[in-house]
Amino acid sequence: MWCVPHPCKPGHTLVLLDTEGLGDTEKGDTENDTWIFVLAVLLSSTLIYNSKGTIDQQAMDNLHYVLKLSECVQVKTAPEEAGAEQAGTEQAGDEQPGSDRRTLFFPTFVWAVRDFTLQLEVDGKEISEDEYLENALKLKDGSSQEVQSYNQLRECIRQLFPERKCFVFDQPARKKDLPRLEELPDDMLDPEFQQQVERFCSYIGQNCPPKTIPGGHEITGSRLGTLAVSYVEAIRRGAVPCLESAVLALAEIENSAALKEAVALYQSQMEQGLPTETTQELLELHARCEEEAKRLFTARAFEESRERFQAELTVQLEALKEHFWMRNERVSHEKCTATLQELFQDLDRRINDGVYFMLGGYQRFQRDQQALVEQYRKLPGKGVKADAALQDFLQKRESMARTILKVDHELTEKEEQIENLKAQYERAEQEREAERKRLDEREVENLKTLLKLLNDMKARRRKKREEKENKNDHQSKDQDKKSTSGSEKKSNPEDQQNSKPGGKSGDCPRYKMWFELLERTYEILVKQSPLSSLIYEIVMAFFRSRTGTKRDV
Repeated sequence: MWCVPHPCKPGHTLVLLDTEGLGDTEKGDTENDTWIFVLAVLLSSTLIYNSKGTIDQQAMDNLHYVLKLSECVQVKTAPEEAGAEQAGTEQAGDEQPGSDRRTLFFPTFVWAVRDFTLQLEVDGKEISEDEYLENALKLKDGSSQEVQSYNQLRECIRQLFPERKCFVFDQPARKKDLPRLEELPDDMLDPEFQQQVERFCSYIGQNCPPKTIPGGHEITGSRLGTLAVSYVEAIRRGAVPCLESAVLALAEIENSAALKEAVALYQSQMEQGLPTETTQELLELHARCEEEAKRLFTARAFEESRERFQAELTVQLEALKEHFWMRNERVSHEKCTATLQELFQDLDRRINDGVYFMLGGYQRFQRDQQALVEQYRKLPGKGVKADAALQDFLQKRESMARTILKVDHELTEKEEQIENLKAQYERAEQEREAERKRLDEREVENLKTLLKLLNDMKARRRKKREEKENKNDHQSKDQDKKSTSGSEKKSNPEDQQNSKPGGKSGDCPRYKMWFELLERTYEILVKQSPLSSLIYEIVMAFFRSRTGTKRDV
């Protein structure tokens, strides 16, 4: 077996199977050759049989393996026969449906005739290579044993290989060069032979179809291996390879693989679409992915046992829908939680820094937190658990919020106490201020009273002075009349002494009345206000300076 890239079909592999010379006398095992031929027929899309010389009876007899294909290959036509043992064999020429179905499994038959020495003509008329083959496969008329023996192989080939092709090749080189044919360069090969080889290879490369089985399924490398194992195991058991059983076994494997691929496609597309914003979006996503998965399964699956696997696919997709339903919620919740944690990082940092542990901190905390919540709600792609994740997230932060609120309340209570004390202090200050104002008003009244007393004293003093002056004037006039001019210049020593300003206040009639008046008002003034006492002291100091007295008030 050789596996090489197909020379004409990209994406395909050309698999060459060599039976290594059937009918080799050195091997001496015709049964082994028969099974090898059977495997070659069952596994290939094109069976190339080569012979030497011409297509004669001897060449036909060498194809006796074809006659055994009916005995060595079993075809089941009805489902009820799938598990039954095949007791008889289908003979060549049998027209039962099973015989016809073998053609669905068998390859194109190509007969390559090497060292062809004849002319391609019949009855003097030139014919093609294919016509040469068909002429060799013609059936004879008659019913004799000889005719039946002649027709049996030809009829089997015609029936089992409806698509046939023939190529003839001249001798590749001169007779003396044939022993070292593999060593000869191409330019020493017969030109006609080279053209024939090129035409043959072109046909094989361009016209041979990929290996298929009923249902139009192309055989891949893994499928080829599955078929080979199935056929060989049947041969080893001494059973006849059953084409439909092999296809069923392959269908089981392929449908199982198709089921897995469809489920994997569904899972992949569902994961890419998660999370969804709403439940309706999830249902629509499921419908699209389910349709894609079933389309893939239908394209990949074999007709055999398809319904069973398709039903299994429906069951698995329904179970996966429930799984993704819960996963959608979980993914949404996890994504939203991660988003919230990222959004609240700055808020948590401010909490750790004690920004909110102050008077009015709880209100500020609530304002900042609400702003983050609004920002979170505006973000797209959160999924079906956006609100639930937010509630869970905020609920976990309730203890911190309560702590901030408690601190805020405590600070508020202290602030209220401070405000109360401050209000009490302000009221006391206001009362003191009112008292001071009242006292000041009383002082003003006292000062007015004092001023009035002083004015009265001043008026009486002026009046007395005027009276005294008048009296003195009268006395002077009387003395002038009685005394001489010399006695006018003399003065009474006692009067001069009493008229001195430096005399004692108690002996000075001018100020005696003042002191008596002040003494009468002192008790009233000094007891009502310190300011009145101060004013009194100032006035007394003034009188002392004028009279020179040190009288103790």
